Amino acid sequence: MLKVALCDDNEKECAAIGKLLQEYAAARPRLAVKLSVFSSGQSLLAAEEEEGFDLYVLDVVMPGLSGIDLGIKLRELGSSGAIVYLTISPEYAMDSYNVHAFHYLLKPVKPAHFYHVLDEAAVSVKRQKSACVMVKTKDRLQRVQLDDILYAELAGRIMRYHLFNGEIIDSVTLRGPFQEEAAALLADSRFILCGVSFVVNLYYVTAIEKKFLLLDNGSRVPLSRNLAAQVRQQWSNYWLDWPKEESQ
Repeated sequence: MLKVALCDDNEKECAAIGKLLQEYAAARPRLAVKLSVFSSGQSLLAAEEEEGFDLYVLDVVMPGLSGIDLGIKLRELGSSGAIVYLTISPEYAMDSYNVHAFHYLLKPVKPAHFYHVLDEAAVSVKRQKSACVMVKTKDRLQRVQLDDILYAELAGRIMRYHLFNGEIIDSVTLRGPFQEEAAALLADSRFILCGVSFVVNLYYVTAIEKKFLLLDNGSRVPLSRNLAAQVRQQWSNYWLDWPKEESQ
């Protein structure tokens, strides 16, 4: 199932986008799209805590809580769902990157292009849901979603996983070198080695300082001087590869 939240305070425009989403869902029955419609950011946030959505289609300019501020609050709640912004103006495009928006579309939306973006978002959601790593702890074998991992580090002779929700998971004693144990993470384009004993999820990096990477939750992960240039380049490439603002 693909749970989609549409939020637009303009009744006419909300109905038009809602119709496009319903037509999209009808054309792709295997996705099992479940659409929920909201007229304010506050009502969506209230539903988020109970429902949890995979994809958000948000108007940018709304009274009270703007689409950008709504996106920030969704991220603070721990949502990693794909956000697609809709607006009549391109001036908020850069702000949309602060919430790791999946796409930014100008109104009026062209159906074919909108459907293409939705297809890409659906694929991204599916990949994030299925991508995981198996961590052997002293108590059990635990499945951890890659999307939930902020960073991993070598702590003594164990591998310590720091998750977005604040949880810390420690592996059993490692038998091989750190990079060998971190191979499952490094095989995913979101992760990069930033030191001899640290692997970070680029999705959560908000800034790169001289000796540290600053993450969404305020954590500062050490950055090796020898790897600094490579990390900066890969971080830049990671976001440049994301869909950009589209003029229609």
